[in-house]
Amino acid sequence: MLRTLSILVENRTGVLNRITNLIARRGFNIESIAAGPTQDPTITRITLMLLCDEERLQQVIRQLLKLPDILMVRDLTPVDHFSRELAFIKVRSDEQARMNILQVVNIFRGHVIDVSPTTMTIEISGREDKIKAIQEMLVPYGILEIVRTGPIAVERGDRSMNVSTSG
Repeated sequence: MLRTLSILVENRTGVLNRITNLIARRGFNIESIAAGPTQDPTITRITLMLLCDEERLQQVIRQLLKLPDILMVRDLTPVDHFSRELAFIKVRSDEQARMNILQVVNIFRGHVIDVSPTTMTIEISGREDKIKAIQEMLVPYGILEIVRTGPIAVERGDRSMNVSTSG
């Protein structure tokens, strides 16, 4: 089962490396990883996607919490969070194809972020199924390159992963 972990860490050198090493030593493949600053510049949020069962996931969480600089770890169930990812898709585009590509981009609420005489680069954000769907629609035009962030996630409603660093 694909699981989403949201991890708050102190923004220090080597933290991400320690996390990925711990997971790799336990035989897991990280399906996706995204990291970035939070509202507090001393704290980074890491969103990990792992393929594992409940028992092994709980073992990983316990091990993560033992690492230095880990402030909080949450297993986000599909019901209690939402996630999105960002993708850039560069496609071949001559004059004849350009209007058709723009129609596809508009249907998926994407944006054209670059145009050259022979290519267009599209920015799209959404769930994985949306990214895959637009990708399939653009295949006939010739996809030259795809860059994806992997999902980022946040809990719904009042639940929040805030850590007080004062003290």
